[in-house]
Amino acid sequence: MYRYNYRLGDRYNCPVVSLAIIADLNKEWRPTSFHTSMWGCSTDFKFPIVKLLAYQDDWAALEASRNPFAVVVMAHLKTKETHNKPKERKTWRYHLTTMLYDRGYGEQVILDLNNFLDWVMDLPEELEEQFQTELKAFEEARQMKYVTAMERMAEERGEERARGKERLTTQTEIALNMLLKNMDLG
Repeated sequence: MYRYNYRLGDRYNCPVVSLAIIADLNKEWRPTSFHTSMWGCSTDFKFPIVKLLAYQDDWAALEASRNPFAVVVMAHLKTKETHNKPKERKTWRYHLTTMLYDRGYGEQVILDLNNFLDWVMDLPEELEEQFQTELKAFEEARQMKYVTAMERMAEERGEERARGKERLTTQTEIALNMLLKNMDLG
């Protein structure tokens, strides 16, 4: 924490506030400072923390919150809670994903949070397929489209390839024209 704070302040030449978001499962571990000293020289660095586990007792407030970060916290808590319980995890992932639509977030916020849920609440292949089928039915009922990160990346790669082919075609045409001109000169 100290190094990040110092390096950011040094790099951007401005004051920096550091906040530790602690995502472990130990309720007692709550680091709030860093101290070092040597030969009479010392450094004391204090920082505020947010312990995600503390929100476990206030689930209703997380569900009621319109803040997108509440979904991030819920996903983290349910991921920890459903370790080695893939069916239960799928249920919670579906609940949190459909909650994004119910909250009325914009398309980009939904896509970004879905990418996060895809990453954090990883499912075995069979359950992932079930999840995608259930989500597709949900979206069709609401006339919505959820595009996974993989689908978007594949689309972007396809677009890049198409642009690359266009550039290659243009470069090839230029090279051929130059070659033909040189042949005429010979």
